[in-house]
Amino acid sequence: MTPAQDPFYIVKDEIQDSIDKVQDTFHQWKQTPENTGEYVHLTKELLTSCESIQWQVDELEKAISVAERDPAYYGLNEAEIGRRRSWTSLARNQVFSVRRNVEAGRQKILFGNSTNPPESIRSKKHISQDNDEFIASESDQQMLLIKRQDEELDALSASVQRIGGVGLTIHDELAGQEKLLGELSLDMETTSNRLDFVQKRVAMVMKKASWKGQIMMIAFLVILFIILFVLVFLT
Repeated sequence: MTPAQDPFYIVKDEIQDSIDKVQDTFHQWKQTPENTGEYVHLTKELLTSCESIQWQVDELEKAISVAERDPAYYGLNEAEIGRRRSWTSLARNQVFSVRRNVEAGRQKILFGNSTNPPESIRSKKHISQDNDEFIASESDQQMLLIKRQDEELDALSASVQRIGGVGLTIHDELAGQEKLLGELSLDMETTSNRLDFVQKRVAMVMKKASWKGQIMMIAFLVILFIILFVLVFLT
């Protein structure tokens, strides 16, 4: 499997793109004056993005742990497992560094301006509310993902059942045809035995009969053969 087809590298590229965007936003955040609406907005955006990226990295590490139990089954080796763990560790550290600095800046705003405690309290409430909304949003996304996976599994199960039903029908048809062929073979064998018996009897009679009797016997046998042929193959 090439890196372009490997699910790990597909998810890795998506996460790396998200980290790069967070880094750009973080640089913009550092240059934005404090106590401004843009600063608060960027702070909220950075914390939300860091939470999302951290969750994706955690899921990716779970997948690595599963592959590590049997690398050969997934076409991997110890070196590749090590490279994947190194990347997730690096990604986690990058996100942690950004989040730590942003949270420190937010705490500075909350507790550094002691001349206006009510405003700090209000900011804390807004931050708490934003965190609750983020958690609720993530929970809804997880439930939606689980529901979608359940629907896909149900559809797959139905397809397997339909395929199994078609297989049983084909098996029954083949068994019936095999039975008919066996009966036809038995009938043909019985008819062949009867013809052999008749031929032997005719040979014995012809030895004893005159040439006129032989001609009559041949005519009789031809008529008998036609009758047998009609009975066996045309009825």
